[in-house]
Amino acid sequence: MNILFLTLVNMNSLDEKGLYTDLLREFRKNGHHIFAVNPTERRNNKATYIVSEEGADILHVKTFNIQKTNIIEKGIATLAIEFQYLKAIKKHFPAHKFDLILYSTPPITFSKVINYIKNRDGAFSYLLLKDIFPQNAVDMKMIKEKGVLHKMFLKKEKILYNLSDKIGCMSEANLNFVLKHNPYINREKIEVNPNSIDPEFKNQSIEDITSTRLKFGLPLDKMVFVYGGNLGKPQGIDFLIETIEKSENPNAFFLIVGSGTEYKKIKKWFEQNNPKNAKLINFLPKIEYDNLLKACDVGLLFLHKDFTIPNFPSRLLSYLEYGLPVIAATDINTDVGVVIENAGCGFWSQAGDIENMKLLIDRFTSNDLDLLEMKHNSRNLLETKFHVKHSFNLIIESLKNLKSFNTK
Repeated sequence: MNILFLTLVNMNSLDEKGLYTDLLREFRKNGHHIFAVNPTERRNNKATYIVSEEGADILHVKTFNIQKTNIIEKGIATLAIEFQYLKAIKKHFPAHKFDLILYSTPPITFSKVINYIKNRDGAFSYLLLKDIFPQNAVDMKMIKEKGVLHKMFLKKEKILYNLSDKIGCMSEANLNFVLKHNPYINREKIEVNPNSIDPEFKNQSIEDITSTRLKFGLPLDKMVFVYGGNLGKPQGIDFLIETIEKSENPNAFFLIVGSGTEYKKIKKWFEQNNPKNAKLINFLPKIEYDNLLKACDVGLLFLHKDFTIPNFPSRLLSYLEYGLPVIAATDINTDVGVVIENAGCGFWSQAGDIENMKLLIDRFTSNDLDLLEMKHNSRNLLETKFHVKHSFNLIIESLKNLKSFNTK
């Protein structure tokens, strides 16, 4: 098949490790050709261009700034992107007929592109639902509920859902939320297709761990609790700071690695308080970040307490890949805590409950947990639930089951 993939994630090659590149490589491995479309933002000062490699053509479309920018430009960029993508596809991929369109949220504004390709080529459309917008923006008070913007984006959300032949949700809670709030969606049209990766399993030697910890200035005699990823409002950074501030455990050390809209806030707190039990590191390249994760002991997940939508953070997979047990401090609507507790590889705490969070940290540094078993359970959860082959097979089965799809 020729597969058109639409995303906001910047990718230079399918050989990069990542949520979407891993999935696309699985398609390529099975003989399909990938046509990926992603942005090159205004700040990069580059015109639209194509990178071609074996089994893939990656189209970088010049757009406005979408990530890590102010809300006004982000809104304009989100609305403009479908016109920019469609124009670029018509210009750069004019002779290609597509069999499958894969796309993820955010954004919800790919409808014109999807509709055009479906009508022109009779393509099957599969939505990887990674973000429930605009409700997440309402939860974070970025837009007013029932305001003009909210109503406009709700209409676009409905159009996107209706255009999609199949919708893959990240979890059961995710799926149930979508059905409850969008009763027009046929139940058979929606399934659980979770975040997935193609994992590498390389055990770290004691020497490697020691070397990495020394390199990054981490203690050798403490348990390192790591939070890695986006530092934005959705992550509830205030509770992350409170966790560090109020933890009195002498055997616990906190490592924060990432970037985002709240990075300056947490950096300022570090400068003012100079915590002895924590370290802040700005964004690291993927390979360096992965090596750092291997030298840590416990992964931390944080989500804002006000979320009504059941998010499922993709950074969980990085922790599981390297056998880290997990503490998830989230709102009450996500089921990520249920998943890790049922798998025996972590614990859940409600975001804002600092006393329970302190108890969980103390529990890990005590001797009453079988950490080796929890590490094994983390790796097993990834292999059985979040391996990229699972996502690939679900999409292929959806294609096979659609009567109108002409298998070749």
